[in-house]
Amino acid sequence: MSDAVALVGFGYWGPNLARNLQAHAGDRWRYLVELSPERGAKAAGLYPKVTVTDDLAAVLADPEVGMAVVATPAATHAPLTRRLLEAGKHVLVEKPLALSSADAVALARLADERDRVLMVGHTFEYVPAVRKMKELVDGDEFGDLLYLHSQRLNLGRIQSDINAFWSIGPHDVSIANFLVGQRPEWAAAEGARYLNKTVEDVAFVTVGYPGGVLAHMHVSWLDPSKTRRTTVVGSKQMLVYDDMEADAKLRVYDKGADKVFEDEYGAWQYRLRDGVVTAPELEKAEPLGVELRHFLECADTGTRPRTDGWNGVDVVAVLEAVDASLRAGGAQVKVEAGER
Repeated sequence: MSDAVALVGFGYWGPNLARNLQAHAGDRWRYLVELSPERGAKAAGLYPKVTVTDDLAAVLADPEVGMAVVATPAATHAPLTRRLLEAGKHVLVEKPLALSSADAVALARLADERDRVLMVGHTFEYVPAVRKMKELVDGDEFGDLLYLHSQRLNLGRIQSDINAFWSIGPHDVSIANFLVGQRPEWAAAEGARYLNKTVEDVAFVTVGYPGGVLAHMHVSWLDPSKTRRTTVVGSKQMLVYDDMEADAKLRVYDKGADKVFEDEYGAWQYRLRDGVVTAPELEKAEPLGVELRHFLECADTGTRPRTDGWNGVDVVAVLEAVDASLRAGGAQVKVEAGER
C-alpha cells in the first residue's frame, strides 16, 4: 500500500481536489505544494494537519509519499508528472495529460515501464449519467450508434495560455471516446479568436470514428448561457445528457426512423417513431470523489485505472489534430495516437 499522498497545486481546481482528499484520503494526505504564498496560506488555514510547502523536492524525496495529484496549469502537467513518476510516485494529473502527443505517449510509456499508476482526470467518465449512457449504448435496445453531438458553453473561464478546446474540450473528447469505445481516426475544426489574437474562444469540431460514427463538439467561453449537453443518436433510441438539469440529467427517447418498404423506384419509405421518454434512476455520487477514490484504490492495489495514461494519450491526440485542422482551414487531420 502506498501510504501518503501529496496535492500539487491549489489554484483553480486544486481546492475541489483538496476537499475530496480530506474526505477520502484523510490522514494519508500529507503535503500540499503551492508556489503562491497567498494560496498556500489559505490552504494552511483550511487544512492545518497538512504540510503546505512550495518545495516539490521535499515531496519527491519523501519515501512515505507514494501518490501525487497534480492540479497545476496545463503547460506544467507533463514535466511535473515526469518528475513524480521518475521519483516512484503514482500520479493522478488533471486534463490534459500533456500539450503534445509525443509528451503524452512518453509519460504513458514511462508509467508502464516503472510499473506506476498514471491516471488522467477525465472526470466525466466517472459521472453516473455518462456511465449509464455507456451501458445503454452497449445494450441491445439502443441499436447501432450513429452519431453524437455536444455543447460545452459559458461566459468564462477565459484563458490566454490555451484555447477553448484545450481548456474544456477534453471533457467532450473523453466522453465521445468512452461512448464510442474506439480510438478516433480524424478531426476537423473551425474556430475564431475574438478576445485576443493568440487563442480561439470558440471551436466547432467534428471527430470521425471507425464505422462512420461522428462526434460533433461545440465549445466556447464566450457564450451567454452555461450549457453542458451531450446527445447520442442510435438506430433505435436517442439519449440526452444535460448536466445543468437539477433532477433528470439523463433522458432516454424511444424515437427513430424505421424502414417500412422499398417503393418501385428503389427508394425506401420510413415511419417516424415517437415513443415514450424515460429518465433512468442514477447513482447519487460526486464524480470527483468517485474519481479520487478510484485513484487511491488503483495506487494501493496496482490496478490499471479506467482513465489511464493511454486514455489521456487518445484525448491529447485529438486536441493536437484539432489544432492542426484549425491551422489548415478546417481540413480533416489524421489523429495520431501513438503505439501502445
